[in-house]
Amino acid sequence: MVQAKNIVILGGGTAGWMAANLLIKKWSDLGVTVSLIESPEIGIVGVGEGSTPTLKRFFEIIDVAESDWMSECNATYKVDIKFANWSPESGISQYSHPFVSQVDTFTRRAFEVNCRTRRLGLDVNTRPSDFFINGVLASQNKAPVTPENFPFRMEYGYHFDSHLLGQFLKRLAISRGVKHVSDKITSVEQKTNGDIARLTGENGQKYEGDFFIDCSGFAAVLMQKTLNVPFQSFKDNLFNDSAVVMPTSHDAQSLHNIPVYTQADALSNGWCWNIPLTNRFGNGYVYSSDFISDEQAEIEFRKHLNMLESEVECRHLKMRVGQLNKHWQNNCLAVGLSQGFIEPLEATALHLVQIAIELFILKYQEGHFSNALQAEYNSKMHERYERVRDYIVAHYKLNTRCDSEYWRANRENMQLSNSLRHILDVWYRQEDLTKEINRQGIENHFSSMSWHCLLAGYGVFPALAENQPGQGDLYKEQNIESFLHGCALNFASHQTHLTQG
Repeated sequence: MVQAKNIVILGGGTAGWMAANLLIKKWSDLGVTVSLIESPEIGIVGVGEGSTPTLKRFFEIIDVAESDWMSECNATYKVDIKFANWSPESGISQYSHPFVSQVDTFTRRAFEVNCRTRRLGLDVNTRPSDFFINGVLASQNKAPVTPENFPFRMEYGYHFDSHLLGQFLKRLAISRGVKHVSDKITSVEQKTNGDIARLTGENGQKYEGDFFIDCSGFAAVLMQKTLNVPFQSFKDNLFNDSAVVMPTSHDAQSLHNIPVYTQADALSNGWCWNIPLTNRFGNGYVYSSDFISDEQAEIEFRKHLNMLESEVECRHLKMRVGQLNKHWQNNCLAVGLSQGFIEPLEATALHLVQIAIELFILKYQEGHFSNALQAEYNSKMHERYERVRDYIVAHYKLNTRCDSEYWRANRENMQLSNSLRHILDVWYRQEDLTKEINRQGIENHFSSMSWHCLLAGYGVFPALAENQPGQGDLYKEQNIESFLHGCALNFASHQTHLTQG
């Protein structure tokens, strides 16, 4: 029997409306009602944003086709992230982190073997983009759209206007039965046991609920200001706390050749994203205010974009990087910026939003719509944030830039988790990294292939041995397209042996 029939979401935006759509999809048949209250005075950032492949699964879950939403949100496909100038001393100016697809079953092992071989000092190809189909697509600027009879599942994300996506999800949720309320909440009442009883709007209207979801952003009105859940900062090893953003227009060439990847360029005190939408590029410089002022960051950002003399205004944003000590407290769940935030590198924001909602739906229902599995949920979400944190920290820790104190401080920072220490230790000891990832049970956070892409992309290898054997590297001798074609032919006669990618 459903004990919490009335769920109230405080706050809209992409996170709030994603939650509303998933909840109404999963529980409307059980008689659960979902209401979302958002203030007409609070806008959303609305910058160009990227996703991981989990967003593809989100739309599959709620039965929305790409043709229904992508054009509404100026969305493009995303198959890869290209990182430039993060490790110049390694001799690698740029590397890719492609999304791994099912077809990569045939080449991922070769990539892993080559990485281990290179760690022994042998000169073999370890460019991630040469081993994954999405790396090839990104280099040729081709979308991951396949014929209906293509026998592999392709994994990819999207670029989109986050404001437009929020509006699309809002219309969809309302059409499916979510009640929308436009009001500014001025007070929150609690029961004697600490549970939230009701919210009160500025005109005195009261909103009662059995369960509440806090999507109020960094303000965390319910979780922090009402329930007093502490916030754990990640400042000790993720320095960035600010961003300056500005759109740029397509030129004649890019308009007809829109990239299918996100570009992440390291600058003097942080990094700059470039996200292609159908109507423009979204750009932002993520930096630490401890190492560069907002004014200096904007100047560097404009120079990077060749927009120093442009009259287009920049927007300055502040970020609170970290997570709540508990993501679910009493009868309230935090989702989105209210629960935590790890900077935009690797586009994990909506990924974590979706995971948070899906896991809550699973555990709340398994616990018969009670708080029985609250502790298990909090433990799993805390672990999610920590392991994503490790992967992002590694980008900074492993840098080989020497042009600023910012990069030197990141490289010298020893505030590393035990999990990350073990990963790096296994790599440097030339041991099996995939085995270590599996030992830790963290493959579902960032996979072994993602870690291989990062470490190989940064050139984290010993010097080459003086005496090299004859060249036998398949990927230096053979065109990758021909190789993948051969793999596809092989697949036709061995479909039953395919491992799900």
